[in-house]
Amino acid sequence: MEVNEAKAYLKFVRITPRKVQIVLDLIRGKNAKEAMAILNHTQRGASPLVAKLLKSAMANAEHNFQMNTDNLYVSQCFVCPGPTLKRGQARGRGGYDRLLKRTSHVTIAVKEK
Repeated sequence: MEVNEAKAYLKFVRITPRKVQIVLDLIRGKNAKEAMAILNHTQRGASPLVAKLLKSAMANAEHNFQMNTDNLYVSQCFVCPGPTLKRGQARGRGGYDRLLKRTSHVTIAVKEK
């Protein structure tokens, strides 16, 4: 019998994948409630986004698969780079610097112990 896994996705979010990856490494494999506490006390730009996504994954598990939220843990969490917005900024002596505004696709999956 296969164990169900509830997932939540956050796509095209305007934050670099590297910044999100640092936050995801903190919660991978942790209990869902413990992971939420870690995210609420981590001062990183990606923390509120990942916390909201984790809350969504927990709600999906409870609603779609009738899992108990007290027994959930973060089974998978990863980030993939999304499309990059190419922008530019004028520099001195007629120059031009290219700015790469990166986006991310974040996935979190929770399972019941």
